[in-house]
Amino acid sequence: MNLDLTEDQILIRDAVRDLCQGEFASQAAKWDQDDAIPPAAIAKVAEMGLLGMSIPEEWGGLGYDARTVVTVIEEIARVSAALAIMVAVHNSVGAYPIYAFGTDEQKRKYLPKLTSGAVGAFSLSEPASGSDASALVATAKLDGDHYVLNGEKNWVTNGRHSWTYLVLARTGGPGPKGISAFIVEKDQQGLVLGKGEDKMGLRGSDTITLSFDNARVPVSQRLGNENEGFKVALAMLDSGRIGVAAQALGVIARPAWPSCMRPRPPRM
Repeated sequence: MNLDLTEDQILIRDAVRDLCQGEFASQAAKWDQDDAIPPAAIAKVAEMGLLGMSIPEEWGGLGYDARTVVTVIEEIARVSAALAIMVAVHNSVGAYPIYAFGTDEQKRKYLPKLTSGAVGAFSLSEPASGSDASALVATAKLDGDHYVLNGEKNWVTNGRHSWTYLVLARTGGPGPKGISAFIVEKDQQGLVLGKGEDKMGLRGSDTITLSFDNARVPVSQRLGNENEGFKVALAMLDSGRIGVAAQALGVIARPAWPSCMRPRPPRM
């Protein structure tokens, strides 16, 4: 197996490296101190097309293969792990599920924005169902041509930046076969964005809670078949883990650690 980068992949890597070193390196430590990646930085990433890496060109993306996506995320993480995880999450579990499981109508509605500047998020975990995500209790009850969503979600990466949330909620009985997936937009009535988590690291990457109070989501925004949403979630989480691994490689490969991230000596 040849693990060397192709000439095109080297060109892409070097272009991303130039962007990160020229635009982000001097600011990245401050992002973690301020608990926020500024919109201007996200716009720079979007200008290079990096919010649509996994989406085919016909839908507005770049159509990169997995190796190229990993190379890009690794390169971003050399400067900012927070920005890298934002890009990784958006690509793997924010935008790509709509391409992989969405109808043509959903693709036309969402992918042009999600590949050009708008950010997507993924919302599966709940306060009482972290390690066993299939035990989630948020509900989506069919009412005419809408589903009525109620419940709470936590650990939502990209929560404040996002335009869309891929939300998993219970439409059937207990267990994984009673869960459906929904595309929920940020301005959805009944959706409440909660507080951010006070994290030890990756502070520039926002992680928030969500709550739903009788949020009426159109049936047209269900992603995939009813009660088959957990299949969507598992498929996307598999690809998401690759992005997290790429982020870790980029952090390890950093030439030097900024002073604010160096281990502090123990208190005596």
